[in-house]
Formats: sequence, structure tokens, C-alpha cells
Amino acid sequence: MQYKMTYKSPVGDLTITTDGQNVTGLWFENQQNYESLLNDIVKEQHQPIFDKVTHWLDEYFSGNKPAINFPLKPTGTDFRMTVWKKLQAIPYGETVTYGDIAQQIAEDRGRSKMSAQAVGGAVGSNPISIIIPCHRVVGANGSLTGFGGGIDRKIKLLKNEEVDMSSFYVPSYSTKP
Repeated sequence: MQYKMTYKSPVGDLTITTDGQNVTGLWFENQQNYESLLNDIVKEQHQPIFDKVTHWLDEYFSGNKPAINFPLKPTGTDFRMTVWKKLQAIPYGETVTYGDIAQQIAEDRGRSKMSAQAVGGAVGSNPISIIIPCHRVVGANGSLTGFGGGIDRKIKLLKNEEVDMSSFYVPSYSTKP
């Protein structure tokens, strides 16, 4: 059984899911059909872990750097889990490229290289947005691409962390008219 709640945030409604012990998901409003990824019945019901997560989100959106004091349990392939662990190591207020993560994983696996596109696919499938900070990953050329919550939200999250946005750009195909 999975449980869910909605959190009202400065970047729109967020849906948080838990198995009762661990955070299993955090999705943006209008993101893909997240419940279909859980392979379980999802019920809207308060769980104690939601108090910790909402406190963390309150602190985060207030511009603080809260420590994660609750367990995360994303579900994915071994490769995706590896990428999501790398995302968790990106410091608050900093960014890395898909290529940086690919190179780290290649080195960890004793390879000369790894596909940045494969890393991009894993980053894009992150089921616990914000807490597992996929918004801190950018294109090699400084482009703000590849965020399931939308580029506008990615920009807001990076600005919330006081990231210097002057070296980034938004590709014209991803902006709203």
C-alpha cells in the first residue's frame, strides 16, 4: 500500500508518496502519471513521515539547506539507482552536467566513458524530485534542459538555492511563447 498527500509549494502542488516508512515519490502537478509507476494501490491518508517531509520542504523553500532526516526509497534499475545516488551528492546551490555524472560513473565502474544520454534518461526518471536534486543537472553547454517538472520550475528551484544563473540559458524550443 502507498499513501499520498499534496503539498502546496511556490512551484505548484507537489504530490508526496510513501509506503508508510519511506518517501517513495515526489512529483510536480501535471507531471507524468506518477501513480502508474508505483505498481501499488495509492490511498490519500496522513502518515507521520509526511510531517518530516513537509517540514523539510518548508525549510527548503525558505532558502535554508535542510538535512534529510527521513528515508528515501526510489524504485528503479541498478543503473538508475546509481545515478540517483550521484544526484544526492550534488551540493545545495551547485550544478553539474550530465557528462560529469557519466564520467563519475564510468570511473567508478573502471570504464573510460559512459553515455551522458543514458545518464539523462535516468535523471529524467527520478521519482523523488527536489529531495533527490535532479534540477541541479544541466547540459554541457550551460543549457537548462531535461527537467520533468518543466524548465520554469527548474529555474525557480535553482534561484531558490541562489545559483548564479548568468552562465545558463534556456533553449528556445523549451520556453513558453
